Amino acid sequence: MDPERLQFHEMGLDDRLLKAVADLGWSQPTLIQEKAIPLALEGKDLLARARTGSGKTAAYAVPVIQRILTSKQSVREQDVRALILVPTKELGQQVQSMIRQLTAFCSRDVRVADISGKADISAQRPILMEKPDVVVGTPSRVLAHLNAQNLVLHSSLEMLVADEADLLFSFGFEADLKNLLCHLPKIYQSFLMSATFTEDVQALKELLLHNPVILKLQGSQLPSSNQLQQYSIKCEEEDKFLLIYTLLRLRLVQGKTLVFVGAVDRCYRLKLFLEQFSIPACVLNSELPVQSRCHIITQFNQGFYDYIIATDEQSLSAPAAAGPTPEGKGKKKTEKEAKTKDKEYGVSRGVDFQNVCNVINFDFPTTVESYIHRVGRTARADNPGTALSFISNTETGLLSEVEEALMGDNADCVLKPYEFKMEEIEGFRYRCRDAMRSVTKQAVREARLKEIKQELLNSEKLKTYFEDNPRDLQLLRHDKDLHPAVVKPHLKNVPEYLIPETLRSVVNPLAAKRRKLRKEKREGVAKPSFKKNVQGKNPLKSFRYTGGRNRKGKAGQS
Repeated sequence: MDPERLQFHEMGLDDRLLKAVADLGWSQPTLIQEKAIPLALEGKDLLARARTGSGKTAAYAVPVIQRILTSKQSVREQDVRALILVPTKELGQQVQSMIRQLTAFCSRDVRVADISGKADISAQRPILMEKPDVVVGTPSRVLAHLNAQNLVLHSSLEMLVADEADLLFSFGFEADLKNLLCHLPKIYQSFLMSATFTEDVQALKELLLHNPVILKLQGSQLPSSNQLQQYSIKCEEEDKFLLIYTLLRLRLVQGKTLVFVGAVDRCYRLKLFLEQFSIPACVLNSELPVQSRCHIITQFNQGFYDYIIATDEQSLSAPAAAGPTPEGKGKKKTEKEAKTKDKEYGVSRGVDFQNVCNVINFDFPTTVESYIHRVGRTARADNPGTALSFISNTETGLLSEVEEALMGDNADCVLKPYEFKMEEIEGFRYRCRDAMRSVTKQAVREARLKEIKQELLNSEKLKTYFEDNPRDLQLLRHDKDLHPAVVKPHLKNVPEYLIPETLRSVVNPLAAKRRKLRKEKREGVAKPSFKKNVQGKNPLKSFRYTGGRNRKGKAGQS
């Protein structure tokens, strides 16, 4: 603990809040928390930029809870005092979870409700009728409740928070935010939290803040190379599949890993490819029901799964940016797909995946902000992490943009080349081609349908059952094989002769030890025997059959 830094107990916080902080194991505040909490408690508006994973959620949640506890001492009337706006449903659930943890010892005084879920507005009405102290939601869902008069803020709201502010406009919430402001009182305290400072954040600042204190902490948007190691490797489409197979099958990538792809089809194609080699992985995309997505994230954080294949779909927020679509069938298909996708989905943005060791960009992100948000899922707080990006020829321009932006922030953040000799794993290429032939377009389509049907069943029909039987929900797994493609059982085993010499000791240390013992034996080094005290020789080795000769002798004598 650094004695020069301001500690939680020196901030004038309520004892119940301090107890919850201690229970969470936070020995001292992070830099953003140390600077933002005292300013927020003074009643100032804040615009804070700190890198992803630096503790921004607690930096606004602690002062919000403290102010509610203080006001409850004089005003007993129950009302909605704080509104927290988030860009995605996953982040909404995470914020609610964090506030519940911080109010563990004052849950009667401070109640929180997350309305960002996919439930009907009428189903959420009874929750809002109880007037929870803190409401968490996406701008579109909050506006819908305000228009339906389930939520009234113009007389009671004291604090407004825009979390991941740089994404609120890019997710298409600009019109909703402007309409929402008409329902707010003239005077309230605002917090804007962002990982990047963009034009959208500047526009939001003018909309929501009054004379704000600007905290621009940690010059670089990502941790330094001591904490986060960033690598890139140039490889084309087939080589991407070959490399991911080698990294995961030979366990060259250790720990929990997030693999990002650019589209839903790619997501299932990669899952089916890995299934061929009995490598289980979960899929996260905008087509899955929100309950399933949140459950997958929770189980991943609890250590149920090692690998998640997630889509980072830019086309959701800006369909025009995805390029023109051909007329006719293609256009209808795109419209149909857009309907099934959830516009408030985003797992690369703001969501706290815990203890992620590696992020692999199977498809390189299309913007610098997207790269920062993806890579920010690892090396959170003070934990180390690794990011590896696969770069095809068409993606080299995007790589240059990212490197330029990171170099501008901090020369220490540059992507190093990943030294991997592709020629050494050429022996695996025929296996990968074999697996890729099995993963047809038809197989991908069937996998998508099967997964969505399966998750809808888990999500809707079994929802009430799981509410009554929470232990059974723990047993529900999302990384089961989909198997629409033909699986060849021999592919799950890796013959030793295919493993490159340089990797054999890493992949199978026991086999390397056995080879060493055999070599020592050949060179005449005495090998200790476990049967030193056994008397006599082995009868199976010393036995000699002489029956045939004796019989011949007896026949001659007669």
